[in-house]
Amino acid sequence: MTAGFISFIATVAIYYLSKKIYQKKTWVILSPLLIAPVILVALLSITHTTYKSYSSGGQWLTEILQPATVAFAVPLYKYRHILKKQMAVIALSMTAGVTIAFISSDFIARLTHVSPNVILSMLPRSVTTPIAMAVSINIGGIPAMTAAFVIMTGITGIIIGPLLIKWLPINDKLSKGLLLGMGAHGAGTSKALEIGKEEGAAASLAMVIAAVFTLALAPVLMTFLT
Repeated sequence: MTAGFISFIATVAIYYLSKKIYQKKTWVILSPLLIAPVILVALLSITHTTYKSYSSGGQWLTEILQPATVAFAVPLYKYRHILKKQMAVIALSMTAGVTIAFISSDFIARLTHVSPNVILSMLPRSVTTPIAMAVSINIGGIPAMTAAFVIMTGITGIIIGPLLIKWLPINDKLSKGLLLGMGAHGAGTSKALEIGKEEGAAASLAMVIAAVFTLALAPVLMTFLT
């Protein structure tokens, strides 16, 4: 049994178990996005497994992400009635969200004086992983690093998002969903579904549309940021 195959099985198993734990105790600290990477890093350290050996199997999961983007058409079709009714609001919100995400990422990266590769890897952090990695490749970033930034953004989003909804307060279901979907992509969509079906639908739409807008706007925004 190769190291790559073992790492693939271990990654899937750890994520599955962490998801089961989160379903019983929906604490943010127990989120699979947080727990699974921590356990994997600890396991790799204990077994003295190199990243190269691990990635030979983990890469299979990365490859699976790419055709999975086709599935993004499903929520667009399923909730097309919301799109038709609230198209102007959604389009304006997502355009603003994507633009602010790029600008804030660039600002944070430059403020911390990181290398140009890290800056480019951080820019598409606010969209779902497969799209973020694709954008990262196109603009000269490091896809693996981008994936890490996406996870960090998702975790931060599901912590801060519900607090903003409570404190502002935001009562509109569409607004709640758009906030979580744009701010925390897949993780935010899961959190929105915990709040309600309509919030989950809006978050799903936000996640997909934000990804599409990022692909379209990234080349334009890059001309201003570089």
